Amino acid sequence: MILTIKPRSTLDIDGIPRTIFAVPQCNVATDWEVLPHRHRKAQLIYTVSGMIRCEVEKGMWLVPPQCALWMPGNVLHSAQGTGSSECYSLFVEEEAVPGLPTTCCTLGVSPLLRELLLQASSFAPMYDEQGAEGRLASVLLDQLIAAPIENLHLPVSDDSRIRQLMERMLADPADKSTLYQWAQRIGMSERSLSRTLQQQIGLSFGNWRRQLHVTLALQRLSHGESVQTVALDLGYESASGFVTMFRKVMGKPPARYLAEKTATEQISSAKLVM
Repeated sequence: MILTIKPRSTLDIDGIPRTIFAVPQCNVATDWEVLPHRHRKAQLIYTVSGMIRCEVEKGMWLVPPQCALWMPGNVLHSAQGTGSSECYSLFVEEEAVPGLPTTCCTLGVSPLLRELLLQASSFAPMYDEQGAEGRLASVLLDQLIAAPIENLHLPVSDDSRIRQLMERMLADPADKSTLYQWAQRIGMSERSLSRTLQQQIGLSFGNWRRQLHVTLALQRLSHGESVQTVALDLGYESASGFVTMFRKVMGKPPARYLAEKTATEQISSAKLVM
């Protein structure tokens, strides 16, 4: 069963006269989807647990736990969650804050940014901008501007056959079928499928599949699962084969990538606290 969540209609997000406004925690225990919509304010969607999939025109972001999706204002988008998920949303008057990203991207969330966001979600819509809540909101914005961009973007296509291919790969990422086999399944020639992928998403079949595997792996590795378990579940014959793929995409093996990411976030938070 999929729970369909309509975009918020009881709260006029764009009409709230505050530079930032965080809505309360959203905790859903089943698969869910938010229908396509847009708003003038920019939005940050922070995932605490579960995997959130957000789509915009010709782009898909899979947002694993402890990461966040940044979306500029007036972008048509939809969102889906699989299984139990918990997330927070922050809305920002981007014109009032220089230095924010100008395109959709996935952001790393430091421990400090996380705590600030969770605290801001308890504010009333018309919180006191000149008081303690306003000062906390200013620090939150500073942390948001400094947040590192993560490479978790998956280009998508409007072509129904390419969409079918991608949906089936998302459903079974361990499938080792070749480009030729996938082409046969969706009614295309191998050459036509290869050409269409390059034209519409700018990646080869192999590169898109590797990007998908890295994104899914980061979700599980950040929760403490072993490289061996993740590698086998994604269809690799050994952990070394998975590590080689991960290094090719991210420039370093998964253990070092996660360790450096954690260290960078801790240093950034410590500097702002001092």
